[in-house]
Amino acid sequence: MLDLARSAGPKIIAIANQKGGVGKTTTTINLAAALAEDAFNVLIVDLDPQGNASTGLGIEADEREYTTYELLLEEIELDKVIRETGQTNLRIVPATVDLSSADMELISNEKRSFLLHDALRQPAMDGFGFDFILIDCPPSLNLLTVNAMVAAHSVLVPLQSEFFALEGLSQLMLTVREVRQSANKNLRIEGVVLTMYDGRNNLSSQVEQDARDNLGPLVFQTKIPRNVRVSEAPSYAVPVLSYDPGSKGAEAYRALARELVTNNKRQAA
Repeated sequence: MLDLARSAGPKIIAIANQKGGVGKTTTTINLAAALAEDAFNVLIVDLDPQGNASTGLGIEADEREYTTYELLLEEIELDKVIRETGQTNLRIVPATVDLSSADMELISNEKRSFLLHDALRQPAMDGFGFDFILIDCPPSLNLLTVNAMVAAHSVLVPLQSEFFALEGLSQLMLTVREVRQSANKNLRIEGVVLTMYDGRNNLSSQVEQDARDNLGPLVFQTKIPRNVRVSEAPSYAVPVLSYDPGSKGAEAYRALARELVTNNKRQAA
């Protein structure tokens, strides 16, 4: 098991790509569930105003009294915003559409890029004993995503296996570089994970080859297949690992979690 040096706090990973529909929320939920299944204590921070990670883990909209909006703007205590999910070792800070106005409201705050960073480092965080915090970012490079990158140790990028997949990735990498230069010098790329991969499809193979040619070892060996069980699971408000534990999608996310942990062990050595 990964030695996360508890005194240094949890490993914080922003899951980001400004393109929509690439599997950010699906990856956040199922990677978190796979880590939790392996006995890691995991928190999801839903930073997308659509709140799909919250819905996908059974937190109904009318039950979200305190959310990431309050966490960012009102310095609310963590125990009011961190919710149980029904999944062992997995909790969430939910989001609502209120978060869509946060960009406008934060712009005049001189600490606007550091609000999530500070919120996740409240002294009370130590009492929760989290090993990982996964931040589900919105599909844009706005102030919310910048907050996630400033708060995080690394960025994980889901990349859909489709034509033009690498388009826009350069802008995301530029944003990472700018955040590294201005606010978080230790931010790094955790990796790029290919999602919705169809091994029978020449296009998926070509996208994989292009990604590996351009990004080399940044691309995870694990690929997330296009799998109907992964698509069905959110409608039952559970990760695919609970919905169909033996499905190809569930096994792929377990493999991704193992690869991520192995990579972190190697870096810590």
